Amino acid sequence: MSEDILSDTKKPIIALIAFDSANIQYFESCDFGDRKLLSFENGMKMATAWIEQGLDIVAIVSQSEIMAPGGLALIETLKNKETPRVPFFLAANYFNPNLRKLALQAGIADVFRFPLVTEKLEKRINFLVDHWDGLKSSIRADVPSVKSTGLAKRVFDIFFAGLALLAFSPLFLVIYVLVKLESKGPVFYYSLRAGTGFKVFKFYKFRSMFVDADQRIKDLMHLNQYNIDAGEKSAAIEPQGLCADCAGGGICKFPMYADKVQWCEKNFLDHRSNTAGSAFFKIKNDPRITKVGNFIRNTSIDELPQLWNVLIGDMSIVGNRPLPLYEAEKLTTDKYVLRFAAPSGITGLWQVEKRGKGDMSEDERLELDNTYAKNQSFVNDLRLILKTIPALLQKESV
Repeated sequence: MSEDILSDTKKPIIALIAFDSANIQYFESCDFGDRKLLSFENGMKMATAWIEQGLDIVAIVSQSEIMAPGGLALIETLKNKETPRVPFFLAANYFNPNLRKLALQAGIADVFRFPLVTEKLEKRINFLVDHWDGLKSSIRADVPSVKSTGLAKRVFDIFFAGLALLAFSPLFLVIYVLVKLESKGPVFYYSLRAGTGFKVFKFYKFRSMFVDADQRIKDLMHLNQYNIDAGEKSAAIEPQGLCADCAGGGICKFPMYADKVQWCEKNFLDHRSNTAGSAFFKIKNDPRITKVGNFIRNTSIDELPQLWNVLIGDMSIVGNRPLPLYEAEKLTTDKYVLRFAAPSGITGLWQVEKRGKGDMSEDERLELDNTYAKNQSFVNDLRLILKTIPALLQKESV
């Protein structure tokens, strides 16, 4: 099938992303007229082939949760690559009214829930492709409306970040050497984070943990500061491996991503329904942290590479912290979504007000994020910057 399509790049193509062979069969049983199916391992390979081979892609169907890399992050990637705007569908396991609103506002044409139904796939995809010229103007291609950063704030961010990167370049070199000497692995790393308006971007930091830190989370969940603060009596251990529905085929049908770790979305949801499960993970005196990492964390030196994020416009100096995708996915309700209307930043209100006190609950942190979003202004940002330095000198390891 793929060879026939590649031999004639002018044929209209429905691109399938990250689907296994079992689910591809649902699409192959549909009647899409003269449109052909072409499967891609991931969104980046699809985008590259689209541009380099001149494929006539008329629709995209991605097997991904909304906050995972194949969802909002892929839409942002396609927009940056200036590919033609075509109907974009998601096949997801988890969905609710708030995520539906977020999906439509971001430019997703429709969402299919697992298990897939052939009749729905055929009717909805054909309809949107056939009527796309008239419908696309009514589907928003941007993220939910957010507060404007403002010229003064943006000029300050560029000036401060550029000056700081230049001034700290000798320190960067020293930290680079120390991290390399203490433990194996990259000095810098990035993870996908959800920032302003749920925009997903690469978030840069100095590595402060051993390279197997993510795999050790499940052994340390009983020490989670937020779970303890919430009064949870049992450890909230994240499930590992494939769920029963996926084990037979040997491949996860419902993948979920957190930084470089992948686990089964269905397992995660089943687990969450049985436990309170804090949206955040943090423990005091974390044994996953290296000696150098402990120093650069307590002095916030590990955050310095985020100055690059500020310089290129992903973040601001002051704002609500961008969240890992698995945390952001839990905060799409009306109560918490306000925090994403404000700029994302390196430091913010909750860091200043609560850092070092040891009594910060999850609800308090989220309430402070919402408070910042309601009152965000350049003047208030300057006040927070002046309060940040004393907060950084707190002795508690957070």
